[in-house]
Amino acid sequence: MADEGDFGRRFVLDAPMLARASAGGFKHALDVGCGEGRFCRKLRGLEIATVGIDPTAALIERARKLDPGGDYRIGRAEALAFPDSSFDLVVSYLTLIDIADVAAAIAEMTRVLKPGGTLLIANLNSFTTAAQPDGWSRDADGKLQFRIDNYMDERADWVSWRGIRILNWHRPLSTYMSLLLANGLQLEHFSEPLPNGGDPDTVSRYRRAPWFLIMEWRKLCDDRAR
Repeated sequence: MADEGDFGRRFVLDAPMLARASAGGFKHALDVGCGEGRFCRKLRGLEIATVGIDPTAALIERARKLDPGGDYRIGRAEALAFPDSSFDLVVSYLTLIDIADVAAAIAEMTRVLKPGGTLLIANLNSFTTAAQPDGWSRDADGKLQFRIDNYMDERADWVSWRGIRILNWHRPLSTYMSLLLANGLQLEHFSEPLPNGGDPDTVSRYRRAPWFLIMEWRKLCDDRAR
């Protein structure tokens, strides 16, 4: 991803994700599934002390080379090696789709949040993951269409992306919402961001079908949770 990221990160997600992070007055963040640390560096640019974790050793090694002053650790979302209430901001930036045991991951991200803290999520829209691996195609008349099928069935699909194959999980939106609500989180923000620049043809595709979503969830303080 380097510093700019792909189209979705650079032209769709970065600006609104950073705006949400900047507006919250956060001091200590955890970036779950940080990859090579691109978004960690952006959070640190907002003067938010950030820890990045990722299960892939090569990506953590790359993050440390790119940002020797950063805090990058090998770790898994399903078993976070931090005490309860360690962070006022936890970020999941396009990582929930990569996690098989998403219930454990959401529970862990909630656990390490301070009461009143925020879980900030960017994820592929469930309509998008329900269209994999075919996505855009043309019908018998040559009309471009976006094919969605088996929306309610959770599954993992291999998709090709930038020359590599990635296993992405499709889940209906209700699965994510139910798990987040079950962990006592309160929805503060929901959006389906549109591109703010880039190639016009790509922008047109992103506007025709929902591609991403952003959610901000607040961990209720103890007295409100009872």
